[in-house]
Amino acid sequence: MTATERDIEEGGPVVITPERMMAQRSQSQHGGFAASLETARNELAQIDLEEEAMISPTSSSPETPGTPASPLTPAYPPTADSFAFAFDIDGVLIRGGRPIPEAIEAMKVLNGGNEYGMKVPYIFLTNGGGKTEAERCIDLSRQLDIEVSPAQFICGHTPMREMVAKYETVLVIGGEGEKCRQVAEGYGFRDVVTPGDIIKDNEATTPFRKLTDEERANSRKRNHGKTKIGAIFVFADSRDWAGDIQIILDLAMSKGGYIGTLSETFDEGPPIYFSHNDIVWSAAHDNVRLGMGALRKMVEMLFKDLTKGKELETIAFGKPQIGTFEFATRLLQQWRKDEHRINRPPETVYFVGDTPESDIRGTNQFNDKSKNEWYSILVKTGVYQDGTEPAYSPKITVDTVLDAVQHGMKREFSKKMQKATGGMPDGLGLKHLSLNGETKVGTKTPILEISEPSSEVGTPGL
Repeated sequence: MTATERDIEEGGPVVITPERMMAQRSQSQHGGFAASLETARNELAQIDLEEEAMISPTSSSPETPGTPASPLTPAYPPTADSFAFAFDIDGVLIRGGRPIPEAIEAMKVLNGGNEYGMKVPYIFLTNGGGKTEAERCIDLSRQLDIEVSPAQFICGHTPMREMVAKYETVLVIGGEGEKCRQVAEGYGFRDVVTPGDIIKDNEATTPFRKLTDEERANSRKRNHGKTKIGAIFVFADSRDWAGDIQIILDLAMSKGGYIGTLSETFDEGPPIYFSHNDIVWSAAHDNVRLGMGALRKMVEMLFKDLTKGKELETIAFGKPQIGTFEFATRLLQQWRKDEHRINRPPETVYFVGDTPESDIRGTNQFNDKSKNEWYSILVKTGVYQDGTEPAYSPKITVDTVLDAVQHGMKREFSKKMQKATGGMPDGLGLKHLSLNGETKVGTKTPILEISEPSSEVGTPGL
């Protein structure tokens, strides 16, 4: 099953399902990505999720009305309702455009291929961008051989859509060709300018960059000396650092966002937003590569030099910003509700990342203020170099994402077992303990079985 460029431009859910799954996968109904996020925001603003959980069914499996649940015919597939996973992508699941081998197995485990026979909800939270969420999901679906929905995916620039009403004309930096303009217009920004538009109007803007025939054809002609830029958004990594830095600095030192002008006080330029602040990232090369955070530092440093000491304040989205994790919380809550019929927040979210300065730092800081537990796991397949001391300490460091998933699931089972036994003596037995708060009956291999003829204790629900 493939998606065309027209499908992507028209919006709505664009999901690639691997052919091997087509016969198995039942149809799921989701609204568009923006609709899912808006619904989540509205619901979380109006209700207390923990109170609702007290009065709402927490079963993760649908049941036919009027049909009593049978212990011999458990609902399929059962879903773990007390925890979930959130994943960074580059350096955790993908490296250099190719899947890390253990990542494919990890997704199988989360989708039910584990000793507990459970599905586990998960979302993706990446600082990367430059494409629509739908396009990124198509890429990830093919790479990992799973079905990924835009309703479980956050790019670094996704939260920027909430600033549409604030600015009329914006400059968008980064990415390939016209993709970032298309992303911004898809978010609802009304007037989107690119560096190519500015260069087309005045080629002297960037002496060493000349537009290709394709760039010239795509760039939009206008008099930029009379165009007020309300804000600058760096959506994705720059493909032309020299040219883009020149244009950003021209506007930062301008009078009120009019390019070609020069402020006397150097404090009249438009605000500058970066979709993330990662200085390095894990690509196909053996060593890490420079990222958007490095571009941000160069802009700020050069502005200070050019203005004889004036500080330039810029704003970064993405990890480790708390707002990004709050955004992820809303997305995860809506995904669990829509896809898994679990209408309460998870008790624990396991975040798996490869960068201590963003992934681990952000997770730990959000855990300090969140009502539920955010548990940081660092993997060794990306930015972090084994044998070094991470700048921010995770709860645990493991080799690969598969190890991270297995650790989280074993930890949850251990918590369940401790709750089930309480302070009871060892003589009491536990049979068929399950991760979704129910007992497992009729399985070939029970998760845990301790035989004792006297009595049997079931698993309390969570």
